[in-house]
Amino acid sequence: MVALKTSEIDGYVARPDARRPIALVFGPDAGLVHERVEALIKSAVDDPADPFALARLDGDALADEPSRLVEEAHTIPLFGGRRAVWVKAGGRNFAEAVETLLAAPPAADCRVVIEAGDLRRNAPLRNLVEKSAVAVALPCYADGDRELARLIDEEMRAAGLTIAPDARTQLVSLIGGDRAASRSEIRKLALYGLGKSTIDLDDVLAVVADASSLALDAAVDAAFAGRTGDAETQFAKARAAGTYPGVIVSAALRQVAQLHRARLAIDGGASANEAIASAMPGLHFRRRSQVEAAVSAWTAARLERIMARLAEASLDTRQRPALAEAVAQRALMAVAEMARRR
Repeated sequence: MVALKTSEIDGYVARPDARRPIALVFGPDAGLVHERVEALIKSAVDDPADPFALARLDGDALADEPSRLVEEAHTIPLFGGRRAVWVKAGGRNFAEAVETLLAAPPAADCRVVIEAGDLRRNAPLRNLVEKSAVAVALPCYADGDRELARLIDEEMRAAGLTIAPDARTQLVSLIGGDRAASRSEIRKLALYGLGKSTIDLDDVLAVVADASSLALDAAVDAAFAGRTGDAETQFAKARAAGTYPGVIVSAALRQVAQLHRARLAIDGGASANEAIASAMPGLHFRRRSQVEAAVSAWTAARLERIMARLAEASLDTRQRPALAEAVAQRALMAVAEMARRR
């Protein structure tokens, strides 16, 4: 049995197939992996807090004692009812334990859920599960724009709120890479919007875009000023504060779009003050001198080139979340290097 298609995964999680009581949930999006594992466990047992109903096993321990997995899967609950086994993969190979279980799968009233990280196509654990008729492999990759928009709408409905189209678009650009982190940011926004009926763009900018804002602004300003060392330092600070790399790229992309609008206005005859006030309303006074210098130094054509490069980097952080940090850092350094060559 091969891994399910993307369109089938949520369906299995919502309505697990009793003929396949063993599920391997894996992928680079650790938040989504854990979310799906918890959903499978909750639907398998009446009380996940009951140690008689839910057995938690460590994959590294199973590498030393592979027979324990099949023993747990076939254990009859002391007080009857349904049962589940939750296996958390570690760094060691416990494929022998899983192979034994696949040869003697549990009854329909017991579900075995294996939580793992990103597994290569030829990983023994993944190969065993994908080839088995009694198991299912559920890959968890980073949410795309469509999945993020659906997640936003789901959380807004749960909070009794709606969200304006431009606010949703902006929010999608600021989250992603990890389902748990994305859901947390959306819920934080919904909490901020209590008492309102609609979340607007200002709400998104005030709550979500403010994450690590000082380090983000400093990193982006340093990059557009050509201060490579400062840009690297501020990038590291933003990452240390937990800012997802894609958010850093989005901040740079937003800045270059604003600089481009200001540059076009100046080329059209507006003063620098008028152009910046129109393109970047609410700009903090401490950043104004750096923004004025950037608007003066960059031409519209050069800003368009760097805008295209940052847009590619933004997409890359979503498509290759395991490399998101390297992609974001490289993109920011490319801006700084281009600024130095002006």
